[in-house]
Amino acid sequence: MNPVLKLLLEGGSLTTAQMAQVLKLSEADVNRELDTLKKNGVLLGMRPILNLSQEDSGVVRAVIEVRLTPERGGGFNRLAGRIARFDEVESCYLMSGGYDLMIIVNGASLQKVAAFVSEKLSTIEGVLSTATHFMLRSYKEHGFLIENAAQENERLKVAP
Repeated sequence: MNPVLKLLLEGGSLTTAQMAQVLKLSEADVNRELDTLKKNGVLLGMRPILNLSQEDSGVVRAVIEVRLTPERGGGFNRLAGRIARFDEVESCYLMSGGYDLMIIVNGASLQKVAAFVSEKLSTIEGVLSTATHFMLRSYKEHGFLIENAAQENERLKVAP
């Protein structure tokens, strides 16, 4: 694996100067490598990992299971691409098992997410069914433990 890419995955919040120091490269070399990764479509963006329980963001997140009818000659790709283009959709994955797509959706309220599912998603020709699961709490995001969740779940010490 590319050493700059590996460092991005393992030490995500490092600056390019810090990355250069760890990799024993110049900062210009690291920036060139990042530019190459972007140009080749490997590095699509860099996002922070947020603990939204500490911020009153008002964002509702949901995981939606979608069953589709595959299309002749294209399978699920055209429908998945169409669904992935909606602004509400954060992520879209082709899955094996009991459903075909798993999408992660953000909305301002439960009603907004429900409206997205009933008015936009379920009305697409080829969508057979949906199952919506609202995310109530996050314990780990992209490999990072959410600290409040870990602390609240510790067992109380009981003295004999």
